[in-house]
Amino acid sequence: MARRAIFITGGGSGIGRAAARHFADRGWFVGLADVNAQGIDETAAHLPEGAVSRHIMDVRDRDQWQKALADFAAASEGRLDVLFNNAGIGTGGQFIDMPPAETDRLIAINFGGVVNGIYSALPLLRATPGSTILNTGSASGFYGVAGLAVYSATKFAVRGLTEALEIEFGKYGIKVCSLMPGFIDTPLLDQVSADSNEPARIRLAASGFEIVPVERVAEAAWEAVHGSRVHVTVGKMARRLSRLARFFPGLIARQSKKMDGLGAAQT
Repeated sequence: MARRAIFITGGGSGIGRAAARHFADRGWFVGLADVNAQGIDETAAHLPEGAVSRHIMDVRDRDQWQKALADFAAASEGRLDVLFNNAGIGTGGQFIDMPPAETDRLIAINFGGVVNGIYSALPLLRATPGSTILNTGSASGFYGVAGLAVYSATKFAVRGLTEALEIEFGKYGIKVCSLMPGFIDTPLLDQVSADSNEPARIRLAASGFEIVPVERVAEAAWEAVHGSRVHVTVGKMARRLSRLARFFPGLIARQSKKMDGLGAAQT
């Protein structure tokens, strides 16, 4: 019997790299997909020999998806136990200052890439008993975050798609779930936004926000694949925001307005 196999987008860094190591260490075959060839090679260097296939691809391109998955299937003996839709970008800043082209890019990668992956992988997933689709969401998919409006919207979309397909795909024996992390220690936190010259990492640390190690997210990915929850929160902030969004949305809104400098304008 062929060993179990996972295909990871965004496998060249961050959460994707940590998840690749976590699954490979437990005997899984890992397909690494990323636009960054160097990142793929760096991740592969940490994996056991013979446990990995490399796929340079852009998740926005369905033709590239088809080729990558065909090559992956040839290497995995036709198995796809887990499709891990993890690739994403995180541009911040006030909506009014964000160029429309960057908005289009966020939507195309963070949501369109997930949709493309699911369409492309369905034949392999249906042919692999007990398969799973795992999508990387975000705590910002529980309640809209000022300064991350479009990013947050894409994660709401991923959340909604996950919930709907978890119901639809049950009849095909495919489980669908998501990770909902807070702020994760990845290169995304080193970016600056249009309204600040400081990296997000510095501003978050100064405000006392928790930054979760990527290894914890990899553990959560394993738990999601082997558990029964639709959404797996990662970190204290994500768990708290999930509860507040459900029971006290007004509290989140008031706190967010203060942080965004809008409190006085609402009085």
